[in-house]
Amino acid sequence: MRTILLAALAAGAALTVSVPADARQGCGVGAHRGPGGYCRPNRGRVVVAPRVVVGRYYHGRGYWDGRRYWGQRYRWHGGWRYR
Repeated sequence: MRTILLAALAAGAALTVSVPADARQGCGVGAHRGPGGYCRPNRGRVVVAPRVVVGRYYHGRGYWDGRRYWGQRYRWHGGWRYR
């Protein structure tokens, strides 16, 4: 019983002593690792494009059905059919 308790205590101590990973990967503030492992500066802001919604009409493109744009659509069996 004493051996099991000491083993559990040693395992718990080993887990609490572990060092967390460095999020910047050693490059410092405002930089990240690029191809080949070299440090590269972060540039500008991150811009996220708006999400494309199925069934919505997009001017100049048409209706999006999840795979491609269609020019026309009509009701068919309780749903939409595209042409």
